[in-house]
Amino acid sequence: MNKLILTIAVVFFYFQLSAQNVMTPEILIQLNKVSGKGISTDGKQVVYSVSKYNKDLNTNKTNFYAIPILGGEAKLLDNYKALLPNKNMSPNELYVISTSEVKLQNITGSDFYNDVPKSNVQIYDALNYRHWDTWEDGKYSHIGYASTQNNENNWIDIMPKEPFDCPTKPFGGSEDYVWSPDSKSILYVAKKLIGTEYAKSTNTDIYEYNLASKTTKNLTSENKGYDTQPAFSSKGQLAWLQMKRDGYEADKNDIIVKINNESVNLTANWDETVDSFVWQDKGEKIYFIAPTFGTMQLFEIAIPTSTKKISKPKQLTEGQFDISGIVGQVNNTLVVGRRDMNHAIELYSVDLKSGKMNQITHENDEIYKSLDLSTVEKRMVKTTDGKKMLTWVIYPPNFDASKKYPTILYCKGGPQGPLSQSYSFRWNYQLMAANGYIIVAPSRRGMSGFGVEWNEQISTDYGGQNMQDYLSAIDDISKEPYVDTDRLGAVGASYGGYSVFYLAGMHEGRFKSFIAHDGMFNLRSMYGTTEELFFVNWDLGGNYWDTSNAAAQQSFEKFNPVNYVDKWTTPILIIQGGKDYRVPIGQGLEAFQAAQLKGVKSKLLYFPEENHWVLNPQNSLVWQREFFKWLQETL
Repeated sequence: MNKLILTIAVVFFYFQLSAQNVMTPEILIQLNKVSGKGISTDGKQVVYSVSKYNKDLNTNKTNFYAIPILGGEAKLLDNYKALLPNKNMSPNELYVISTSEVKLQNITGSDFYNDVPKSNVQIYDALNYRHWDTWEDGKYSHIGYASTQNNENNWIDIMPKEPFDCPTKPFGGSEDYVWSPDSKSILYVAKKLIGTEYAKSTNTDIYEYNLASKTTKNLTSENKGYDTQPAFSSKGQLAWLQMKRDGYEADKNDIIVKINNESVNLTANWDETVDSFVWQDKGEKIYFIAPTFGTMQLFEIAIPTSTKKISKPKQLTEGQFDISGIVGQVNNTLVVGRRDMNHAIELYSVDLKSGKMNQITHENDEIYKSLDLSTVEKRMVKTTDGKKMLTWVIYPPNFDASKKYPTILYCKGGPQGPLSQSYSFRWNYQLMAANGYIIVAPSRRGMSGFGVEWNEQISTDYGGQNMQDYLSAIDDISKEPYVDTDRLGAVGASYGGYSVFYLAGMHEGRFKSFIAHDGMFNLRSMYGTTEELFFVNWDLGGNYWDTSNAAAQQSFEKFNPVNYVDKWTTPILIIQGGKDYRVPIGQGLEAFQAAQLKGVKSKLLYFPEENHWVLNPQNSLVWQREFFKWLQETL
């Protein structure tokens, strides 16, 4: 009976696909989400997961599969971990790493007073009282190791009594720790600062814990920015990623390698930033992913024998797509994730000699075959300062140049980072275009992939040149006869939300509708409530009370959207997550209240349990429906 119901559901789903022909929120949410887990120990198979959403149960089900390296029939796995190397086990197989939450600080009322066990109060005497979407509770994530030779509870905490986290918060994972090749030590990443200093700094370091002496030393103390992702080659050589400047989370990310006990920067003279890397199996090269000209591509760089023989990175792949991650290598083949603005991630093999790519997994092929897809093109736009800016233009399926279309300016968040061939399950270009809109996505100042100078220009210039970049993009496309200039909108999240709030006060009538998600509205109250102070200190130039700081005063006065509300007349949808502590709830509420009191058509979409993102699938469906409902009403 259950099998019959499932069959009927599948048939109905594919009937919906064939009947609609374009992407919808309901189809988007049911796409298979593919994630590469690694290469099997015998080197013959790729292990990957497929996550599928069940709307009725509001749950995700994940299955694991193995498929031949060069493609073929996928096999469902009962125990996928049995096929993969255990990265937590020491090379000599005598120990295994695990993590545990360790209570080290008193925070709650009952922590301080035993006679009030039912009290609900938190007590803080320093900053970092909350982070991303979680309030500090006095517990810290620690890594430790245990012997594999007995079943007793013999876990040894390698960070005893230290009020620091590894993996790092909020997004760190297994890339934050690694065994040394001789199994004598564990290398791990931590930001060993507390309170206010923690909130102001990005200074993570790589530490080495010696199992025999139970002592720890800092391997990267000379660097004051991020040190992350330590990894050893098959030859025992250490590499990691490094940003130089403390407080700058979007600094140029470089590959550092130990050569003759010296830390050598392989990419110092390369005018781009590294996203992630893996060692070649022979230890003679490093493969890495980096943004370039509106895409994310695969590169390699040779490991020199001395600092005088550093070569330039070589680009291995090229095309209108993103390499989203490296799964692993077998001989001359690398397995990667790949996506573009019309397709979610699938796994591909890359021939390391030719760069030729072959699709391995086909989890969403049937769905996409039933849909009319968008045309995505590059458009080079001249900016107000005479530069050329790559702008992605995504056209509605079955676009007809003889017709006129409402057009949306997409304002990317960040503010730094690539605007590449990504495929989001919320800000989905394909879905926006499928609803009949032309989408204009400019790689304004702050976007990586166009050199360090272009990426860095936006800091302390939030309302400056990049705002002109936005307007240059929308004005350029508006010259086309198929753009309905009476139906232009602008949408964005995070810094993109800030962009919408700022444009609302200076767009000179260009736009007829705005949507801002978790955007910065009042930079003073943002500075007073955000959790990672290093971000606002760097990008805004400092605090608002320092009247001698010209850069900060410009940010808080000239570039503060709240100061231009008197010019707001355009309808605006404001979206806010209740657990967003990066851009806290007051930003969305202040903006909505201002719009309402001004008499501007406005709506507030509030998600009490969501953070900076919308993660619950049914919440995401509501988000999409309200998003397009608003555009239909106002454009």
